[in-house]
Amino acid sequence: MANSSPTSVCLKLLIDLKSNTLVFAGAGKDFVDFLFNIMSLPVGTVIRLLSEHGMEGCTGNIYQSIENLGESYMQSATNKDILLKPMVTNYAANVALLLPTLQSSTYTNLYTCDYNHGSCCINVTNDPNTICPSCGRYAMDHNVTFVNPTSKPSCSSEVGFVKGAATYMITDDLVVRPMSIESIITLLNKLNTKDVGDLEVKVVSVGVDEAVKLLKASLRSKTAITDVFLEMKAGESDVSSSGGSVAIEENSG
Repeated sequence: MANSSPTSVCLKLLIDLKSNTLVFAGAGKDFVDFLFNIMSLPVGTVIRLLSEHGMEGCTGNIYQSIENLGESYMQSATNKDILLKPMVTNYAANVALLLPTLQSSTYTNLYTCDYNHGSCCINVTNDPNTICPSCGRYAMDHNVTFVNPTSKPSCSSEVGFVKGAATYMITDDLVVRPMSIESIITLLNKLNTKDVGDLEVKVVSVGVDEAVKLLKASLRSKTAITDVFLEMKAGESDVSSSGGSVAIEENSG
């Protein structure tokens, strides 16, 4: 994968036709990067993404309470956007753009005091009006650069989280493993699948709508992929069938 980020990716579903259940999904780097990137999303961002799809539980009420609370009840130094529109601090990951882009908090700059005092430069703030606690005299208004700790020299042009040379196996409860003959046989035995003739491969397209539904399903279900793709009504997803023999692609190394 180069530096471009796709807005949709393909997912191959291996389905047991007798029970209409997912055996596993086969995916490349783009989809796995999308799944792993969920772990970097702040709770406030997740609530905003799911607000139009019906939030379950009561965390949405906390979000709404902050949004509705009058400014007179908030600490003067508190900006609601820090809670309602938190920044995603994962600067390194350039992953598939499957989730809607949301506006983040405006607190994107970091500042320090540039007064010539030994301990001034060790203090950092996101508010340039903050008085330096070391010298006690000057505002910390000198802009500093954030250095991503995950950035390191590499001969690879790949971005994201996982390597693109591998194919990955994803179970219905979103366990991700490298694809291998051994892992496939183990899973088929675990699911008590006796006849490979009962299996069919379907290719689905995962775009923004499906990505948001997967995010929601991952928070409430152990069968996230089935909930989104196999229980959809006809016409809700771009699904194509490739019935016949089941091809198994194994990673080398």
